[in-house]
Amino acid sequence: VVGGVAPWGYLALLLGVACMAGDRFFGVTSGWIRDVATAQAVQRRLQVLQFDWASESVREVLGPADGTASEAAERCLGVLRRFSEDVTELVRTETADWMVEFRTGAAPLGIQSAGTVGQRTDSGASPGRFPLPPGAGARPNMPRQRPPEPR
Repeated sequence: VVGGVAPWGYLALLLGVACMAGDRFFGVTSGWIRDVATAQAVQRRLQVLQFDWASESVREVLGPADGTASEAAERCLGVLRRFSEDVTELVRTETADWMVEFRTGAAPLGIQSAGTVGQRTDSGASPGRFPLPPGAGARPNMPRQRPPEPR
């Protein structure tokens, strides 16, 4: 009975090693971790928006002590603008990081570890199979939708 179980054990071990190698090569777990981290970051920003919006709503209920209705509307629009710009920057950064990781391809098992996928090294390059072209490690230059608000 013991002799008949051993081949199945070795097959299960081989299958486990193959799954780990495939995960490391294709970056499934690191992609999932980045997805969860980005979703949590968006959730935190949404909570800040809800708090700021509630603060502005309370300010409106308490009365016009803080200025005119147009100033109140401007403050509310400022809250929405900050949220929109924050989430847009988060998405832009994550997309740029993903594009760099996608261009470099999957790294061999000896170079890549689950904790360093998509992170930059001290030299500014991302770990991967192929070197990045000059200037690819820099932030992409994306135009703003409108000039920044004077503060």
